Amino acid sequence: MTDTNPEPGLSSQPWGTAPDGQPVTLYELRNRSGLRAHITDFGGVVVRLLTPDREGRLGDIVLGHDRAEGYFDLGTSPYFGALIGRYGNRIAGGRFTLDGRAYGLARNNGPNALHGGERGFNLRLWQGRPIDGEKGPALALSYLSPDGEEGYPGNLAVRVTYTLTDDDSLQIDYQATTDAPTILNLTNHTYWNLSGDAGRDILGHELTVHADHITAIGGTLIPTGELRSVEGTPFDFREGRAVGARVDEPDEQLRFAGGYDHNFVLRDGEGLRPAAELRDPLSGRRVEVLTTQPGMQFYSGNFLDGSIVGKEGQVYGHRWAVCLETQHFPDSPHHPEFPSTVLRPGERFTSRTVYAFSAR
Repeated sequence: MTDTNPEPGLSSQPWGTAPDGQPVTLYELRNRSGLRAHITDFGGVVVRLLTPDREGRLGDIVLGHDRAEGYFDLGTSPYFGALIGRYGNRIAGGRFTLDGRAYGLARNNGPNALHGGERGFNLRLWQGRPIDGEKGPALALSYLSPDGEEGYPGNLAVRVTYTLTDDDSLQIDYQATTDAPTILNLTNHTYWNLSGDAGRDILGHELTVHADHITAIGGTLIPTGELRSVEGTPFDFREGRAVGARVDEPDEQLRFAGGYDHNFVLRDGEGLRPAAELRDPLSGRRVEVLTTQPGMQFYSGNFLDGSIVGKEGQVYGHRWAVCLETQHFPDSPHHPEFPSTVLRPGERFTSRTVYAFSAR
């Protein structure tokens, strides 16, 4: 695969071997404007995303690795760019009850379950297939999660389609069906650094979030059930401000998470609607996030500590990226007042998230 191919479309190349011996493939999507997205079928990872700065210079705006092996271990790849499921975010106590039956999950985040378990969708090999996208080159990734995988009930058929649109967006379409009642919360865990090639931290990035409340958390980052107003708090990004402006204030919510790692309750609306906008004043790059989902987890890279060496030998330091994970709310199975994450036979889960790129 080469970054010098000017033709729009989709190509692929072998990209190593998964831990179970199966071949891994890396796909390159190119739109008519010259944007490039590199996506692998292992974990559905967005490996690279090249967009121009205000001078037209292409730069990679996501964290990750140069080789497939970097994504096989969460110690070296904390969900970089990956598809997350069956249940993104946390479930308290690693257990839930559905239709009167209790289910146990791996407690892989202190006392809680996180991001689908010890081998969630981020560590599974998906089946990739190029498709004819109406808006630009598209890659469909499919995975059948068998009944009982990581403790979740039902055979779950999932399809995620990445489209690199000709109006300079990465569109992610999710759909899933099940043969038994289950819970589901799908998202993508890309780490954004709009500087290009992750040359610095993101504390100067400016963020706007279209939310008036967060789901307040306790000490293990599980929602308390309270929808807390952002008014007068470090979580008020409604008018936009630098990520680092208030991240270290003596606020209990920030202390619990070591910074921002909170679900924002997006404003009600029908269909695809604005969720957030991230801007880098130095490069001029912007990404606008639109989604059909009710929430978005904003994570400020608090657990990046300089121990991970990424692409081209770059060390990823503290707060070197942000994640903007569109989702249902964390721990929804324990909060009937939250939007439901239950999926039943005969139903089809669908959602769409769009990351729209520009530079000014």
